[in-house]
Amino acid sequence: MTDHQGLFIWYELITTDPEGAKAFYADVVGWTTSDMDMGGMIYTIVEAGGQGVGGLMLIPPEAKAMGAPPCWTGYVAVNDCDAAAAKVTSLGGSVMKAPADIPGVGRFAIVADPHGAAFAIMTPAPMETERARPPMRTPGQASWHELYAGDLEQAWAFYSALFGWRKDEAMDMGPMGTYQLFANQDGVVGAMMKAADGGPKPTWNFYFQVGGIDAAAARVTAGGGQVLNGPMEVPGEDWVLQGRDPQGASFALVGRKG
Repeated sequence: MTDHQGLFIWYELITTDPEGAKAFYADVVGWTTSDMDMGGMIYTIVEAGGQGVGGLMLIPPEAKAMGAPPCWTGYVAVNDCDAAAAKVTSLGGSVMKAPADIPGVGRFAIVADPHGAAFAIMTPAPMETERARPPMRTPGQASWHELYAGDLEQAWAFYSALFGWRKDEAMDMGPMGTYQLFANQDGVVGAMMKAADGGPKPTWNFYFQVGGIDAAAARVTAGGGQVLNGPMEVPGEDWVLQGRDPQGASFALVGRKG
């Protein structure tokens, strides 16, 4: 069995309006969608280039009861979901949804780091034929993963122990602190930085790859979303923006000028 430990493998949106979210992201990111009846619940698969990137659904009743807002959650692969969930708690995190099976898909749990940033862990079900992972820069794929951490060093200790991630370059952002890049089996895939005092609580944000960033920004606003920051240039000739979809979920885009 292929070792996927520490890889981001899925992205899931819970929302108050699945149909509205489908239309918004299909236009902004270019995803195609297909609906699956999960027995009283419709789960929508979003695809880029014929390959699944993630899914979206109505906020589940148990999450709604806990006050969960519309949001994206990233799934990280682990070799043993139950052992990883136990390790989350031993490292100071919490288990929000205990490990459970999704027939034919895998075993997953929803967890949070010691400062409350939520994410999912999953042990994928074995596949007869492994599908090649698309390059991160492929349009429609998530090409960057960013943690706004409660405490940078404590967050790094937690995630490196849990997933085996490796430190890469650390960038001095002045008053904003250190921007610590990290790598997994796919290479450098994201960064962590301390959440701003008085700003949003610790959380993960995901950057989806698009073509021209200015055209994408226009599609965000035309579709009823908000551009909160950017487009702004980042190293490597890329441009990024942070936004909020019409239902209130935060997301980000990365692309080129022109």
